[in-house]
Amino acid sequence: MDKKAMLGPKVRRLRRDHGLTQAQMAEQLGISPSYLNLIEHNQRPVTVPLLLKLGQNFGVDLQSFAEDEESRLVAGLREVFADPLFDGSDIKNQDFRELAAVAPTLGQAVVALYRSFRTSRDDLQALAEKMADREKLHLVQNASFPQEEVRDLFQANNNHFPELESAAEELWREGRLEKGDLYRGLVDYLSNNHSVRVRLLPSNVMGYAVRRFDRHGRRILLSEMLAPSGRNFQLACQIALLRHRDLLNRIVDGSSLSGDEARRLARIGLANYFAAAVLMPYDRFWDAAKQIRYDIEILRRRFDASFEQVCQRLTTLQRSGAKGVPFFLMRVDSAGNVSKRFSGAGFHFARFGGGCPRWIVYDAFRTPGKIHSQLAQMPDGTTYFSIARTVVKAGGGFRSPPQQFAIALGCDVQHAGQITYADGFDLENTEAATPIGVNCRLCPRLDCSQRAFPPLNHRLIVDENLRGLSPYLFAPPAGE
Repeated sequence: MDKKAMLGPKVRRLRRDHGLTQAQMAEQLGISPSYLNLIEHNQRPVTVPLLLKLGQNFGVDLQSFAEDEESRLVAGLREVFADPLFDGSDIKNQDFRELAAVAPTLGQAVVALYRSFRTSRDDLQALAEKMADREKLHLVQNASFPQEEVRDLFQANNNHFPELESAAEELWREGRLEKGDLYRGLVDYLSNNHSVRVRLLPSNVMGYAVRRFDRHGRRILLSEMLAPSGRNFQLACQIALLRHRDLLNRIVDGSSLSGDEARRLARIGLANYFAAAVLMPYDRFWDAAKQIRYDIEILRRRFDASFEQVCQRLTTLQRSGAKGVPFFLMRVDSAGNVSKRFSGAGFHFARFGGGCPRWIVYDAFRTPGKIHSQLAQMPDGTTYFSIARTVVKAGGGFRSPPQQFAIALGCDVQHAGQITYADGFDLENTEAATPIGVNCRLCPRLDCSQRAFPPLNHRLIVDENLRGLSPYLFAPPAGE
C-alpha cells in the first residue's frame, strides 16, 4: 500500500471535529461503518474516490489532507530522543511512528517541550559561564528561541497567508501599479495615500541601515546601496506596516507566540511576506513558474526581483486550487550559520543546530554565482532534489563589505520532474543519490568520511593503532 494513503488518524480527527459517529460519517461517504473503522485504524488505505468524497462532503483541501505530515513529526521526535538525556531508554523508531500516527498533537507537544528545555539549559549554561568568569561584560543568551517560535508560526501556516496575498492584490488595484515601473507606483501610492515621501540617501548617511522610517518627518529613507529590487521590496514592506498593521497584528494575536520579541519578529516576517507578494503577485507568478518550469533566472528578470526573493516566493505557492511545487529553503553563511529556513516539503532540518557537510548548499561557496544541483537521500530513505547558489547582500562600502550567503532550494523527488534544473537526472535511480543526514550528531551513517562529531546513540571506540577514513570508530547502540 502507498504509505501516504494511510490517513486513519486524520480521518478520525476530521470525524470528531464534525461531531459525527462512525455510522454517520460512513453513511455520508457511502461505505460501511466497519470499513470506516478499519480506515481509522490504518488497516485500510484511503482510496482516491474516497478522498474525493471527503473533499466534497467536508470541504477539506485534498492536497494538504493527503500530505504526509507524519514523517516530519517522526524526524522531530527522533532528534529529540537522540539527546544524551535519553541514553539507555529503549525507544524504537516504531514508537516514534506510532506516536506520530495515533497522537500527533501529543508528539508536537513533546517537541515543543524539548525546545523549551533546551532553551532553559542553554540559558543556565550561559549564566554558569558568566559566574565562572566575572570579567565578562555581557551574558551570552540564546537568541534563537524567538526566531524558532516565528519559524514555527510560518511552518504551521505552510508559509502561506491568504489574507496578505489578498492585501497585496488590493494594493495593485488601489495604487494602479504598473509592471514596468513598480518603484514609481509605490512612491506615488505612499505620497497620495499616506503623505509619506521617499528619499534615497548616501550610504555614509544611512550607516548600517538600508531603510529607515522617519515618523515625524513622514519620510522613508532608503540607502543608495540597495538594488532596484531591494528598493521596491523595502517600500512594499513599509506599506504593510503603515496600511495593514491591524492585519499583521491580527495574525500575530492568533498565534501562540510567547514574548514581545517574538511578536515583533513575526510582524516583520509578515511584512516581508506582503512585500514579496507585491513584487511577485500570486496568480501571475504561479502561472509563470509553471510555464517555465521554475527557472529562477527567468523569473527574477520577469518580475525584477533578486535570486533570493524569487526562491523564497516559490516556497509560498500553497493557495488551495493553485499550488506550486512544495519547496523547502535554507540560507546559510560560510560558517554554516542558518539565517533562514522554510520547510514546505518535509525536509528534515536540524531544529537544534548543525548541518550535513555532504549537502550541496555548502558546495555553493566554492563557485560563487553558479547553480549546483543534487539528488540526496536521508537515512530514512526519503529522497530530495535541491539546487544551491550563492547570493550577495549589499554592504556599505570598503569598511562594510558585502555579505555572502548560500541559498538551497529543494523538493521531494516526486516533484522534481516539474523543475528545469532536474533535467538530465535519473530521478528513478535513488541508488545514485548522495547520502546525507540531519547533522553529524543525529546521522546513523557510520561510514561517512566527513563526519565532524560521533553520533549520540553509538559508543565511541578509541584505538590508537587503527585509523579509518573518519577519525571515529563506533560500537553498535546498546541492545543491538
